[in-house]
Parts: sequence; C-alpha cells; structure tokens
Amino acid sequence: MRSLLTVLVFSALLLTGWSTSQISAEPMPNYDQSVERIRLKAEQGDAEAQNDLGVMYANGESVGQDDKQAAFWFRKAAEQGYAKAQLILGLMYSEGQGGLARDYKQAVSLFRKAAEQGLAMAQYNLGVMYARGEGVEQDDEQAVIWYRKAAEQGEAIAQNNLGAMYANGEGVGQDDKQAALWYRKAAEQGLPTAQNNLGAMYIRGEGVVQDDKQAAEW
Repeated sequence: MRSLLTVLVFSALLLTGWSTSQISAEPMPNYDQSVERIRLKAEQGDAEAQNDLGVMYANGESVGQDDKQAAFWFRKAAEQGYAKAQLILGLMYSEGQGGLARDYKQAVSLFRKAAEQGLAMAQYNLGVMYARGEGVEQDDEQAVIWYRKAAEQGEAIAQNNLGAMYANGEGVGQDDKQAALWYRKAAEQGLPTAQNNLGAMYIRGEGVVQDDKQAAEW
C-alpha cells in the first residue's frame, strides 16, 4: 500500500499567503507607488522586500509576469538567509524555472537552509527529496524526520505522507494506529488524499475499528 504524495508544493506558495506584506496596514491610493516603494526597499537590501518583489514578478502582480526577475529577487533575499525566499528559489531549481537549470542539489541545499529555520513547507519538500532520492541519497528515515517536523507544525500534506510511511513501514516501524492518526489530522484539514486513505483504513479495519459508515463518509 503506497499512499504517499511525493510532490513538491510550489504554486500554492505564491498564490496563497505569500503576497506583499510591507504595505498591508497602510492605505494605498496609488498601488503603482506602493510597488515602487517595495522596489526601493529591495534595492536598498531589505530581504523581505526582495522576497515580496520576487512574489510580485512570479504572480504578475502589479508588474509584468517575469520568472527570471522573480528568481533574481528571490536569490537576493535567499542569500541574506530569508527562509521563504530560500524555499521558493529551491522550488525553482527543482523545476528548472526562472531561467535556472534544473539542479536538485541546489534545491536540497536551499530547502535545508529554510527547513533548519523551521519553515514547515521547506521541511516537507526536503522530506520529498529524501523520499525520491533527488539531490541526496534516497533515505526513507530522513524523509520521515522531515515529514514529521512539518506534520507537527500542521502541514496537511506532510501529515498524510507521515501516515503513509507508517502504513508502509518505510523509514519507521509499521504502525497502522499511527498511520490512521496522521491521516486523520490531514483529512480533517480537507486533504482529499488523506480522506481517501483514512476511509481505506476504516474499510480494512487497520489502525481503527472496522466501520463501513466511517469509510463511506471519508
């Protein structure tokens, strides 16, 4: 049984929760002026502004969409240790976007820097790289370590993958109760794969009391 989502999460990072932040509390009668203020801060070396400008280029938000410019500004912020920029630049390396050659080792290096700062999505993506053996030697135990760190911070996709590792006994002792526990945490956040996995556990009575009604609901 393999119910792992070994996918790198990218687009959602840009489209939800990663928009510009410096000006969010201020009135903005002229948004173009606000963009220029962010650009000025970025050019002066402000890492958060550099990241925000990268997001704006990536999304085409009040500037022309330009992945190369996005990568340029994410790199500036990443080199200053800004975790969100390290994560996104790592994702761009993993996909060969923004004029960057695909480079899994660079992706892993950037994910690790952000993960070690506690960024949950970076921890998840580092786990994916270990699970796939991309940019690092394949290592299920390391995948479990990083999935767990992200899962404990509430990342649903990491919770699902940790559940799958327990269900399959990969990188950790096989344990259906732990599998069901982590599937449930992700399922309750609305992750369809986790809901399906939890339903399957109820059908088979693995880690939970067999219950066709619960299976059907999930």
